[in-house]
Amino acid sequence: MSTKTPQAIRGTQDIFGAEAEAFAHVVETFERVRKLYRFRRVEMPVFEKTEVFSRSIGETTDVVSKEMYSFEDRGGDSLTLRPEFTAGIARAFLTNGWQQHAPLKVATHGPLFRYERPQKGRYRQFHQIDAEIIGAGEPQADVELLVMADQLLKELGISDGVTLMLNTLGDGESREAWRAALVEYFRAVKDQLSEDSQERLEKNPLRILDSKDPRDKAFVGDAPKIDDFLSTEAQDFFGKVTSGLDAAGVEWTRAPSLVRGLDYYRHTAFEFVTDRLGAQGTVLGGGRYDGLMESLGGAPTPAVGWAAGIERLAMLVADAGTAQAARFDAAIIPMDEAGLPLANRAARLLRDQWNSVEIFATGKFKKRLSRANEGGALLAIIIGEDELASGDVTVKDLHGGEQVRVSLDGLADAMSQAQNAQWLRDSGIPTDDA
Repeated sequence: MSTKTPQAIRGTQDIFGAEAEAFAHVVETFERVRKLYRFRRVEMPVFEKTEVFSRSIGETTDVVSKEMYSFEDRGGDSLTLRPEFTAGIARAFLTNGWQQHAPLKVATHGPLFRYERPQKGRYRQFHQIDAEIIGAGEPQADVELLVMADQLLKELGISDGVTLMLNTLGDGESREAWRAALVEYFRAVKDQLSEDSQERLEKNPLRILDSKDPRDKAFVGDAPKIDDFLSTEAQDFFGKVTSGLDAAGVEWTRAPSLVRGLDYYRHTAFEFVTDRLGAQGTVLGGGRYDGLMESLGGAPTPAVGWAAGIERLAMLVADAGTAQAARFDAAIIPMDEAGLPLANRAARLLRDQWNSVEIFATGKFKKRLSRANEGGALLAIIIGEDELASGDVTVKDLHGGEQVRVSLDGLADAMSQAQNAQWLRDSGIPTDDA
């Protein structure tokens, strides 16, 4: 039997310490914001039948053809670890009778899986937050999702240096006319395009506009623009989206080359981008996918949504230093084992009132006090021989420096006073002891 310790699988990560705190900060902020907008929380299976993704994402996409983790189960069915959320949510909408709740606003987060080259902020097991509105065909649904995304970035403290890039793909008629013009344009220079774009030309020409290959970029600038093919209805839809964003105070920049290659995408397409992550500049993206339900056998159903990588958002949070510094309410330090029963009673009392508490039971006293201070404790609650004799505890404010003896009944008041004093310090409001 090998004694060598197994290593983590390439493209996965063990998240700990400050990185884990930034990750949690993103998720907690997302949960708070989605409640403000009354999006229902959903939990989705980690794996689905492969056809859920092949039919919704598209057989010609890199995700389906190259990046999915698929396997055959014991029953002979082809299953796939989810590479994204939208397809599974669409499947659930159709199979669980969620149509009765339309327009349905749902949000979720969790791990996704794609077999691709790991790089900064990109992993083979990665995590996303996701928000969708299903069954709403009005521009207001697009506006609400975009305003929600904008507020999320602001709440995370990372909106500076992040730009909302916005485009329209038109309605079905507009898009089809644009697609035909793109095929004609790129067909004339087919031999000069990259191999991938030559393959995409007939099946998915819009994706050529999004190519990073220099051979393709040379022709993208002069390619036909969607604005030349927009119907009156499509122009009106996009105008209502942009005016809604303006009314909500959300800044945006028009990006005519921003596309979604699959045929079921319509109207609004968007990305929030930054240059603070190197080449991987998109931190949140989405669009309207009015034709997706039909690809899964459902009735035509308008829908719009977005997703964002938690790892990338956490990197921006860490760089900006916007996550709250590690802090907890009370460190309880019994001088010896005899003080543990009183320590446990004090801890339970404080935790019942939603205070974060840790008991530091081993090691030298000064070392434990130092660990509590370094860990961000607001108070140290000390239990020695004198405290055991009286049934009281000594409370030391590790930030203000005050030290008092209180009974267990008075511990909650001492905690509240210390928290109020800390709030004043955080707010920069002068105090009597300043």
